[in-house]
Amino acid sequence: MQDLLKTKFVEGQSGIVLYSLTPPKITTEEERVTAIAYNQVERLKNLDIDGLILYDIQDESLRTEKERTFSFIPTIAPEQYSKQFLADLAIPKIIYKSIANQTRETFANWLQRNEDLQYSVFVGASSHQQVAATQFSLQDAYELKRQSGRNFILGGVTIPERHNKKGDEHLRIFNKMSQGCNFFVSQCVYNLHDTKNLLSDYYYNSLESGRQIAPVIFTLAPCGSLKTLQFMEWLGIEVPKWLYNDLKNSKDILKASLDTTTNIAAEILNYAQAKNMPVGFNIESVSIKKEEINAAQELLHNILDQTKAIRQPKKAARPAPAY
Repeated sequence: MQDLLKTKFVEGQSGIVLYSLTPPKITTEEERVTAIAYNQVERLKNLDIDGLILYDIQDESLRTEKERTFSFIPTIAPEQYSKQFLADLAIPKIIYKSIANQTRETFANWLQRNEDLQYSVFVGASSHQQVAATQFSLQDAYELKRQSGRNFILGGVTIPERHNKKGDEHLRIFNKMSQGCNFFVSQCVYNLHDTKNLLSDYYYNSLESGRQIAPVIFTLAPCGSLKTLQFMEWLGIEVPKWLYNDLKNSKDILKASLDTTTNIAAEILNYAQAKNMPVGFNIESVSIKKEEINAAQELLHNILDQTKAIRQPKKAARPAPAY
């Protein structure tokens, strides 16, 4: 299965479906961590997903002056959680690695300690202050990975909302591809307008330049309360005003957000398929509340139904250069 996911990433296949988890907080007692992991394995082991993302959470307080909705507590390192607690889950694990607070030496040591990595996504620092303090950037991490000779499949992060502000997110994607990235995972998307703008510029620039495009995996998450909605906005997730108002005033915000995210996935899929663009989806719950985790599971089943027809192990068509 791991080789199959690698093939899908490298060949640019469409319809990849991932699920993502945040490891428990480091303050959680080991017995409780074991119980959490057992429930996660039982919930995911029979699902037809291509892989599991394990997040590396960082303190983003320097990114914004707004007060954090939920207090920050560090979590168990994703690679440790994968090896120690999720070994029984026989699906590929994509390990996120934040370069925030890393130095060249500590990151090189991390690469050396994790020789069994098969998939990873490097995540840049959330502020320029962090990079200035460590003198270590995302570009430096890519360079160290190349120098190490490690051949694990590398992914990058893309943020559609950033494209709305700067207009160059598609160029960032191409630059990260030149640094070795084979796929991209977006921040959670609720703004379909920004998402389509990014896909459009990504597609037409590939035609103009003759460059191939890599799969973009769009993250979707249900929202079960106003507090969760506010936390999403704190994270930088752009929720259009009309949608924010609808969700806020909904009699059942969880169902409304579930319907919304399901429709967003359909819109993205239809838009991308019309252009033969390889896209997929990553489902997460930003909350640890049971009802929101269950809603994420329901959303996952909806996405698997939507992508069923294209989830075949064959090479997807890529845009041909325009002459």
